[in-house]
Amino acid sequence: MPDTTGPTGSACRSSILVTGATGNLGREVVDRLRAHGARVRGLARDQGGPLPGVEWAVGDLTDPAAMRAALAGIDAVFLIWPLLDSAPAEAMIAELGAAAPRVVYLSSTAIDDAAARQSDPIVQVHADMEGLLRDAGLRPTVLRSDTLASNARGWAPQLRAGDVVSGPEIARTAVVDERDVADAAVAALLGRHDRREPYVLTGPEVLSRADQVALLGAALGRRLRFHAVTADLARSRMLADGRPERLVEALIAASLHRPESNRVTDHVERLTGRPAGTFARWAVDHAAEFS
Repeated sequence: MPDTTGPTGSACRSSILVTGATGNLGREVVDRLRAHGARVRGLARDQGGPLPGVEWAVGDLTDPAAMRAALAGIDAVFLIWPLLDSAPAEAMIAELGAAAPRVVYLSSTAIDDAAARQSDPIVQVHADMEGLLRDAGLRPTVLRSDTLASNARGWAPQLRAGDVVSGPEIARTAVVDERDVADAAVAALLGRHDRREPYVLTGPEVLSRADQVALLGAALGRRLRFHAVTADLARSRMLADGRPERLVEALIAASLHRPESNRVTDHVERLTGRPAGTFARWAVDHAAEFS
């Protein structure tokens, strides 16, 4: 685990910009940086609530002026790119190049470095972003994350209504606790890493959606089950829920074309000094959210 403390034992007073700071993962990163005593600036479309030690920058990653202001005095950036197109990132990356902070980019374990094109639009934009950051000379620390456990929060409305979670089937992956990804991100933001290859962050076991639903049921004391639906039905339901059509098509493409991964790594432990937690533990810790 990297040493992020100064001679007095307190964290070095790095100034760090966290993009997506009000999201499931961004909130975890902000909380951990605060605990380390870092100066934190959160970037979000809507300002978060007041937090000691957090300054808020309200803006859009695609607005160069907003990015320039958000980057003023910043030593490191935790970057989450939220769009399904990398082209609008070019102006933002130019601002990063001018400010020259250390960049930690959240990417995807689904990237196939040997493929000319990736399996689906979501993975493709991650691959494109990695390339743009490298080509700009930023030498980012890339954290390729597997499926985040926090995605299960999307099942909460169905579980309040019954014991069945329905949705498109997706390939099995080593689901990773977003708290572990946040710990790894903070280690990369505050530490010094010579590794130029991406870190691949996974949980300790490969799970299907049915596995996750069953583990969540065990945490809730309920017999839950997963019901896979066709791509057409999943598409119509997501569109009826008001999701943007482009996002829906990307999610459907991921469910249909993303290959299964059996890869489990120790990269969480390399960065944090402890093994990755299980989805079962995540489910117990978050059971109240599904009651």
